[in-house]
Amino acid sequence: MTTDSRHLRARDYVQKLAASGRYHFTSRQARDALGVSADAAKLALNRLSRQRLIASPARGFYVIVPPEYRSLGCLPADQFIPALMERQGLPYYAGLLAAAQYYGAAHHRPQETQIFLARNRRPIKCGAVRVVFIARKRLEEVPVRNFNTPRGALRVSTPEATAVDLAGYPRRAGGLGQVATILSELAESIAPALLARAAATAPVPWAQRLGYLLEEVGAGDKALALKAYVQSHARAYVPLLPGEPEKDPRRAADWKLRINAVVEPEL
Repeated sequence: MTTDSRHLRARDYVQKLAASGRYHFTSRQARDALGVSADAAKLALNRLSRQRLIASPARGFYVIVPPEYRSLGCLPADQFIPALMERQGLPYYAGLLAAAQYYGAAHHRPQETQIFLARNRRPIKCGAVRVVFIARKRLEEVPVRNFNTPRGALRVSTPEATAVDLAGYPRRAGGLGQVATILSELAESIAPALLARAAATAPVPWAQRLGYLLEEVGAGDKALALKAYVQSHARAYVPLLPGEPEKDPRRAADWKLRINAVVEPEL
């Protein structure tokens, strides 16, 4: 069998998958379908990759790139992450800015997709698509929702869990000002009782910061149950922004916070 005939068969295989609505496959699946050796399958798939017909976000895992995404050089992350995580057997959820956009609160389109896992792993770069992974303790306790994409359902943190994570990872969200901006838009989707429950899956200081930020953006009514949670669980004052100087900071007694940073939302 010549290289060209292998290539034609590989191209046919990819086209048939797409025609059936499947946009993900593994190198083993391709090899079995083509009936060729691993080296021959790799050669054929590499040729299709150079033509930008397919891409490989992870070793041994391929996505078919339809014409509307050729400029990206990959499927959007939300269209392959569910299949990739299922293949690798990893619980996950999309969070922070990636989650906020599903609730109309991202403010700016995220430049990368932020995925929470139980452990850290290397980021994915697939064409112009970038995925970063963030370790989260008690990952499987975090409340999530499923959002349908053209290629499958994506697990996304609920508005309440998203708010908690934003308070826990302000620098990954663009800083306190950006977090406050997102919270001002996310607040209308937040259920106060569910917010306190989501906070119970994270360190208490995250709830302390979150409550203060919600009050700062005029959404204090959403933080009433959270305030009761903080007042019964917080044991010490913590800084609003960890790692920043704390020379004579003012204090927010209700939240047991040392206010060592100015919050300037883009309202």
